[in-house]
Amino acid sequence: MKFFFIRLLLVPVLSAYLANTAGAQVNFHHMDRWQDSLLRLGKDMFTKQGEAERIEKNFSFVKTLVSALKERHSFLYKFQKLNMISLIESPDQQFRIFSWNIPLNDGSFLYYGAIQTKTKSGELQLVPLLDKTFEIKKPESMVLLPNNWYGAQYYDIVSLGDSYALLGWKGHNPLFSQKVIEILQYKEGQYRMGKAVFADDPQLVRKIFNFTREATMYLRYEAENSRIVFDHIVPADSSLIGKYQYYGPDLSHDAYSINAGILTLERNVLFKNIGRGDEPVNNTPGKAIKGKKSGL
Repeated sequence: MKFFFIRLLLVPVLSAYLANTAGAQVNFHHMDRWQDSLLRLGKDMFTKQGEAERIEKNFSFVKTLVSALKERHSFLYKFQKLNMISLIESPDQQFRIFSWNIPLNDGSFLYYGAIQTKTKSGELQLVPLLDKTFEIKKPESMVLLPNNWYGAQYYDIVSLGDSYALLGWKGHNPLFSQKVIEILQYKEGQYRMGKAVFADDPQLVRKIFNFTREATMYLRYEAENSRIVFDHIVPADSSLIGKYQYYGPDLSHDAYSINAGILTLERNVLFKNIGRGDEPVNNTPGKAIKGKKSGL
């Protein structure tokens, strides 16, 4: 008799579970189909020879991605095959950021991105990121909104408490590249890019590193020491100050230690370098994608 009552109690629970599982399976089946379509378009964005063709394929990619994300509970889908874009999720799993670039014939790049926020209903809440790089006159000191974005392709995200540090790569122009520590916060009902958390410079709201396109730069979060470690970037000669195509690493390293949401600069730090830090972008924090196609 006892087992009979246990079975009666389990039936509605199992029924609800199976119903939810079936719904998730249908949803993920749809998402697999969307991913296959995105994969074809994504490959064309970087393999087409003509710039106009690449931009056209990117336009189709954006429309298809938005359609895919309109599927209920799309936030749970990881898009693991899309290794031509970056997809990072916040440590608290409340939002994720898509970002990628389109290389142009003149050696510069266009950046595209969006922030998807997790919702209880599974309905889409998506904020597009609109690259306005060359309209932003003072990028290191301006707090920006998503429609006025200093575009970059992000490969890691670090919690600072009430904000987040995004680590990104930016192929800026034909002469030099950049890496960026962007500070993302959610304030007054909207996402904002930039916040004064750099203890060495109270005017700084994001950190931008400029270096020659012939070099790579290490910029990585070191979780065990709660710090962001990076190459010390210097000009090849004192006469070349401000000419960033002649800047590069000098084999020393600095770091921003994280304490109560503030980044404090440390010079000449010692650490175990397990990689150059110029690996391809990540679809999950800390896991590099092999076979990149994005120019990172």
